[in-house]
Amino acid sequence: MASTVVNPTRMELTRLKKKLVTATRGHKLLKDKRDELMRQFLDMARENMALREKVEAGIKAANTNFVIAKAGMSEQTLHTALMAPKQEVQLEVSDRNVMSVDIPVFEYKTKSADENDIYSYGFAFTSGDLDDAVKSLSDILPDMLKLAEIEKSCQMLAAEIEKTRRRVNALEHVIIPDTKEGIKYISMKLDENERSTQVRLMKVKDMMLEEAHHYKDKQF
Repeated sequence: MASTVVNPTRMELTRLKKKLVTATRGHKLLKDKRDELMRQFLDMARENMALREKVEAGIKAANTNFVIAKAGMSEQTLHTALMAPKQEVQLEVSDRNVMSVDIPVFEYKTKSADENDIYSYGFAFTSGDLDDAVKSLSDILPDMLKLAEIEKSCQMLAAEIEKTRRRVNALEHVIIPDTKEGIKYISMKLDENERSTQVRLMKVKDMMLEEAHHYKDKQF
């Protein structure tokens, strides 16, 4: 066994057997939890990859429209048009439980339900490319929030997977083997003590018989 000193008693043997049952059951539950966390993580990772590609493509299109709009407008006009945002977004954060991990859930509300109520400027002195750029950013906002939600969830699941993996390894490679070795050691010690006791009892019995025999000889 490891460096731990084991007291070879029946009470300790009973305690170690109970510990082994608990550790074995905990090991199975933690392995099941780890496998389910991995499944959830891989599903989110695939969704994260698809969303990231979509968001990056949307931001790239919006930047292209902004560059074209800037080329066709004066810088002062562009700054004036974008100085005061028209729409307002309120973000609400809640959570949902996935295998004992509270991952975030983002929900947002806009001040106006009209999807086209996003232009804070008049159309007389601005170009259509600026309208396209603002619309592109507005359209990509839900996906950006969803991407942030999933990326944070993936980070939290990855941390929980690593923590669960360490616990599984500790049970599998340290606690369970040491407990089994302790049970084996105590069982051998108890068997050895029992054999020694039987030998001593047999010897005492022989001595008592011998004394009884000598006692009878003296009487005669």
